[in-house]
Amino acid sequence: MNTPNWLRAIGRVSLWIWAALGLLFLFTPILITVIYSFNEPTGKYNYVWNRFSLAGWADPLKYPELTDALIFSLKIAIAVTVIATLLGTLLAMAMVKYKFRAKGVIGAILILPLTMPEVALGFSLLTLFVAVNWSRGFVTIIIAQVMFSVSYVATTVRARIRGFDWRLEEASLDLGASSLRTFRKITLPLIAPGVVAAAMLTFALSLDDFIITYLNSGLDNTFPIQIWNMKRSKIPVQINVFSTALLIISVILAITVVVGGNRRSRKLAGLNDVSGASLNS
Repeated sequence: MNTPNWLRAIGRVSLWIWAALGLLFLFTPILITVIYSFNEPTGKYNYVWNRFSLAGWADPLKYPELTDALIFSLKIAIAVTVIATLLGTLLAMAMVKYKFRAKGVIGAILILPLTMPEVALGFSLLTLFVAVNWSRGFVTIIIAQVMFSVSYVATTVRARIRGFDWRLEEASLDLGASSLRTFRKITLPLIAPGVVAAAMLTFALSLDDFIITYLNSGLDNTFPIQIWNMKRSKIPVQINVFSTALLIISVILAITVVVGGNRRSRKLAGLNDVSGASLNS
């Protein structure tokens, strides 16, 4: 039985409406954050729209404690991103490329940080640091965040390279290229989009994390913790300014990654076809 055209039209319109509502639900808070970065609040709390102003953008460093917290968070996020991306990528490549007995066990362990409540993970790490008498601070925050970030990186990169044709490496080695040159010219460009996406996800998670970081932090506050502490006395417009600036940087990086990944994929698609043809001949 054929579906009437009018019924199919209603289905398409309904789908578009639900999609629009979903996007509106997702992006409305972000849009409000951006709009309120141009607000001039009447009091200490930037909750109610008063009038348009560039005062927050003209003086973003008005509150040194907020600026210091953002710089501290960026340092942690950069360190966590580098460490977690390196470890997660190597782990993902080992899980996909090689066969070994503990492969299933390691795969299950990778899932645990993704399913474990942050309170439980953060408190378990806090108990460990206290037991070994390790003072909490910059290093303990990095260790705590790397614990769950590696799982995100390994899962993301593993999904990206699952269909990787390892015969390309073999062809490169057969043509006389060294292992390092093969990895730099063949393997890395092919897995780069997944690695970069995982790195961006790790950076965002690190910058945004509150519970695990709060439980394992010392005297220095990260950006989310500082906002939490400041909300009792004030919510200045500079919070919206910093958030909007980070959002703009993230969007630019995401667009750059997508465009670069598409160009790289088109470039390497020809290489894949040529190598596949030579290997099959």
